[in-house]
Amino acid sequence: MAKTGVFDSDPVVMSKATELKKELQKFVKSIVDDDDYRIETIDQAKETLCALRDLKIKKRSLSLKLRETVSCPDEFKCPLSKELMKDPVILATGQTYDRPFIQKWLRAGNRTCPLTQQVLSHTVLTPNHLIREMISQWCKNQGLELPDPVRQGNGEGITEAERDQFLSLVGKMSSELPEQRAAAKELRRLTKRMPSFRALFGESVDAIPQLLNPLLASKSASEVQADLQEDVITTLLNLSIHDNNKKLVAETPAVIPLLIEALRSGTIDTRTNAAAALFTLSALDSNKSLIGKSGALKPLIDLLEEGHPLAMKDVASAIFTLCFVHENKARAVRDGAVRVLLKKIMDGMLVDELLAMLAILSSHHKAIEEMGELGAVPCLLRIIRENSCERNKENCIAILHTICSNDRTKWKTVREEENAYGTISKLAREGTSRAKRKANGILEKLNRIVNLTHTA
Repeated sequence: MAKTGVFDSDPVVMSKATELKKELQKFVKSIVDDDDYRIETIDQAKETLCALRDLKIKKRSLSLKLRETVSCPDEFKCPLSKELMKDPVILATGQTYDRPFIQKWLRAGNRTCPLTQQVLSHTVLTPNHLIREMISQWCKNQGLELPDPVRQGNGEGITEAERDQFLSLVGKMSSELPEQRAAAKELRRLTKRMPSFRALFGESVDAIPQLLNPLLASKSASEVQADLQEDVITTLLNLSIHDNNKKLVAETPAVIPLLIEALRSGTIDTRTNAAAALFTLSALDSNKSLIGKSGALKPLIDLLEEGHPLAMKDVASAIFTLCFVHENKARAVRDGAVRVLLKKIMDGMLVDELLAMLAILSSHHKAIEEMGELGAVPCLLRIIRENSCERNKENCIAILHTICSNDRTKWKTVREEENAYGTISKLAREGTSRAKRKANGILEKLNRIVNLTHTA
């Protein structure tokens, strides 16, 4: 008689999953069928999806725990990992291995079969559908969930010994300080070097909170060991590189506050890596909103203002990506981004990157007002005249067009520049298509103003 799955055997969990799916269907139907649906309906759909995701993670976690206690038949184990195969493939010699482990063997330069030691005639790996189906049926009978090989495919086989090492290291993050420091340093090294170690954090709902334990246990930032904070923050950066981890890392409650604290109080390396982690996590739109709401923009802007060469690029990238969300533009402007960006541009620091950020912020009316007040117009005209980068000229003229359209007092400066150097006319002839369009728009308005003045 087949055993019941860990997930399916719990009627409460099954009922909850069914209920959530029905709710999700209702919300999605409302969004698809009704053109006048409420924004709250989207939020409710997102919350329902998150709840389903949490149930799925619990299912996976339970399945992993059960797998540890169940011994699988030897013919289902990879000869290299001694573990249940997730993606069995056939080597040229006819032997079957789990794909990530045999790929690891071949990438190391081996051209023989690990079992038979025969020289391989080729290195093509053929899926063993029969064994895969047999393993799938065995897992179903045991109540186990066989991981999807597509989602597993990180290209690095991880052995049972490596999994045990991972669990041991994560467990030591709740030990005494010397063990915490050693474990944090090793986790930093392994998550940088091995994609599979990054993926392991996604398999356990407790691993990231355990990683953060040393920082959470300290009563104040001054009590945190600088090297320990740096290792933990850098490990978070390494984890966030793994696409499947981005949502999990950002939504672990303590992560964003600890990254913000690191921006304020860490060594320059820690602060740089915290900014890089926020940049990497902000690849997801939902994370952009979450990070912005958490108050990360102010410490990022403060760090940009400090101008440390190690941190500048990562900080600028983080602010730039976050400002793709409209509400974050308002936060950045409120937190002083325009003043800091203009000052750095005028000082000739990271002009390319910071001009692109200024162009993004120029869609916010308050930012445009500030640019006009802080002397942006002469600065932008000088860059168009002197800078050879077409993209920089395009960003400058686009910002100028918006400033002048909102503040008529700036036309005098533009007219003087045009009379002295012909800067706008030259760009209208030689710039990118967008730059030409904006430059011609400015010239047309300038001519109208001149004609009106003459008429008057």
